[in-house]
Amino acid sequence: MTKTKRVLTLFLRFLAIGATLAAVIVMVTSHDSSQVLNLTFTAKYSNEQAFKFFVIAEAIACGYSLILLLTFSQTSLWRLVLILDVVIAMLLSSSVSAAVAIAHVGKKGNTHAGWLPICGQVPKFCNHVTGALVAGFSAAIIYFLLIFSSLYSVQNTLFL
Repeated sequence: MTKTKRVLTLFLRFLAIGATLAAVIVMVTSHDSSQVLNLTFTAKYSNEQAFKFFVIAEAIACGYSLILLLTFSQTSLWRLVLILDVVIAMLLSSSVSAAVAIAHVGKKGNTHAGWLPICGQVPKFCNHVTGALVAGFSAAIIYFLLIFSSLYSVQNTLFL
């Protein structure tokens, strides 16, 4: 049973690395420009603080998973790993939430504040951001699955 749990954990960690790395790469490469009334309008992720936070949080989660895979093959520090998994899951959840809020404003605008949507002018940028957000949301779900898997195995260990 422990070998099955170990394989599942490794599989989920590899998925988490893939999802976070994809989110970082897609978000960092998102840029587009458009001309509006003879003015060049450039959209890139670094123009918005929430997108920068998203990239940094995803990179931290990717680095954490890589370090964990390389250093803790048979870890006796499972409590620390579980706590850090929860911290990373919350970090990913908050970064995805912030980025989705800004992406929503970019897509729909805000009529009350007079903010116009920009996705009509820079669709390539919006498509990249959408892809990065899907990958980031997937990474957050994978981390929650890792937490539930760890809690389930700890519960079975404690009560059996």
